[in-house]
Amino acid sequence: MHIPENYLSPSTCGVLGLAMVPVWAHAVRRVRETVPAEKMPLLGIAAAFSFLSMMFNIPMPGGTTGHAVCGTLVAILFGPWAAVLSVSIALAIQAVFFGDGGVLALGANCFNMAFVLPLVGYGVYRFVRGHRAGEKNELVAAAVGSYVGINCAALVASIELGLQPLLFSDAAGNALFCPYPLWVSVPAMMLGHLTLWGMAEAAFTVGILAFVRRSAPTFCLERGGDEPSGIVALRPVLVLVAALVAATPLGLLAAGDAWGEWGTEDLTALVGYTPSGMAGGWEWSALLPDYSAGSLPDWVGYVLSAVIGVSLLVIVFRLLAGAARRDVDFG
Repeated sequence: MHIPENYLSPSTCGVLGLAMVPVWAHAVRRVRETVPAEKMPLLGIAAAFSFLSMMFNIPMPGGTTGHAVCGTLVAILFGPWAAVLSVSIALAIQAVFFGDGGVLALGANCFNMAFVLPLVGYGVYRFVRGHRAGEKNELVAAAVGSYVGINCAALVASIELGLQPLLFSDAAGNALFCPYPLWVSVPAMMLGHLTLWGMAEAAFTVGILAFVRRSAPTFCLERGGDEPSGIVALRPVLVLVAALVAATPLGLLAAGDAWGEWGTEDLTALVGYTPSGMAGGWEWSALLPDYSAGSLPDWVGYVLSAVIGVSLLVIVFRLLAGAARRDVDFG
């Protein structure tokens, strides 16, 4: 679901990027109001769950792959606007450092995976759970909410891609950017998400949520109040993060690319021409493109990328926690 560079027109990227500006501003304001500074570093670890889940590529018959996002999970643990902020930062790190998703398309990817997904998923979760208490009811609601959330995000992404050839084409009728119209992009994207990848999102969400609730109950917003969670209380969560980091090379077992994330040469082979907007488009040189590290084995690059990504998220949210504390002191 990571839309690459040059699949969307610059105007589409600009519109969606501008649309995210007030969303990000509201998210920052809501996080400052609802998440205590002592809890902010924990939000970085929650963002790491999203970052790592997106590294586990899951194959679909036919040669495409997909992944979970865990946006609804973060929303359940820390609130929907905290999820908007944390998943956005995770997506920015993926785009800038690893070339996973376009830098120019960052606004579009955040709109889909960091805005639509967690807000819809959390809303469905709250509706399904209602006022019924109990772990079983919560996990059922989390499964339904996360499944609906990722499918709504996939639908929006498929519409964004499918509108490109209808809005932007040359005199010969060739698409300038993504060449697949709505009647191709929507079913192609939704087939995998309504089946395997939607179930993967639900499985990741329910599995991590159940583990956290049982082993580290203070690792969330509504439990533990404003009291900081000590390293001993967080040890199970940190062990889980480390285990996911070590397991990320499993994502390499999935052959093929996600639908709509092909390189230019592969796309040209599929449609018979190179869209001119892609041929002359802008490209970002990532530090570790596709989570690879030069001549090192692929699995080493994957683990190294996971360590770097998680470390950056923890650092970012620790800095945000420090800024929040300074605001309180000066307030």
